[in-house]
Amino acid sequence: MIDQIRPADVADWFARNPSATPVVLDVREPWELQTASVVPKGFTLATIPMNEIPARISELNVDQRIACLCHHGARSQRVAAFLAQNGFTEVANIAGGIDAWSVHDSSVPKY
Repeated sequence: MIDQIRPADVADWFARNPSATPVVLDVREPWELQTASVVPKGFTLATIPMNEIPARISELNVDQRIACLCHHGARSQRVAAFLAQNGFTEVANIAGGIDAWSVHDSSVPKY
């Protein structure tokens, strides 16, 4: 089961395992990243489009604590499930995606 976390709860989710490197994995397309993106605060931001994840999975470390992000949460849920199937044990989906993040953080534009 993939944890579903709200943007406001990302820091708390990462804090549950302070020994793991906290990563927000943004799986949106480059044009989406240019439109709206999160600023890393207490986590590393990794950007790999969803369709490139299988080929680029080696860029991620199974010891990281990874919260996946997309526009509304559907793509990131699929990526989180894929990571879990491939040995990543500390994976979550950011429910509502960047759209929900923009409600939590007004500096992130809605699109």
